[in-house]
Amino acid sequence: MMTAVQQANEPQKIHPQKFVLWVAMGSIVMMFAGLTSAYIVKKNQSSWLEFDLPVVFSYSTGVILLSSLTIHLAAKAFKAREMGRYKSLITATALLGIVFMALQVAGFMNLESKNIALIGSKSNSAASFLLVITGMHMLHVLGGVLAILIIFIRAYASRVKNYSSLPIDMAATYWHFVDAIWIYLFLFYNWIG
Repeated sequence: MMTAVQQANEPQKIHPQKFVLWVAMGSIVMMFAGLTSAYIVKKNQSSWLEFDLPVVFSYSTGVILLSSLTIHLAAKAFKAREMGRYKSLITATALLGIVFMALQVAGFMNLESKNIALIGSKSNSAASFLLVITGMHMLHVLGGVLAILIIFIRAYASRVKNYSSLPIDMAATYWHFVDAIWIYLFLFYNWIG
């Protein structure tokens, strides 16, 4: 009886891998806070070029929001042992992540087609900041896609069934995080940038 009371009073410990993930996400938040702060400071200079974001960035926002839903549903399906549904949803999430990045590249190509140089001697710091900040986000999305692909491969290749939800929980947490970062950046570009 005493051990049950003691266990109830003990604080829940976070898994070490989840702790590392949260620390890493905190570091990423600080990086984007620094980059967007530098953007605001640089924007006050007279040479700043004002331009509208290509509409394709709005489409990419819809895609990443949809992918956040699919990974949430994938995690629920895994925990319910609905492995066919889980595999379909994790596949959809990885594909949506790739579509998101392709749309981002299309947005940059659209800017270049309007003679808004992103890099080089004809570039403006406004476009270069957009490229650097969004490019950093795309790298983090790519990391999420790679993590999803790893658990995707394990889902299809594993003969031994491992029902630990830690990998999908961590991938979903990270994926929701990169989704939130993009929403922040999208709003930032449209209202402050």
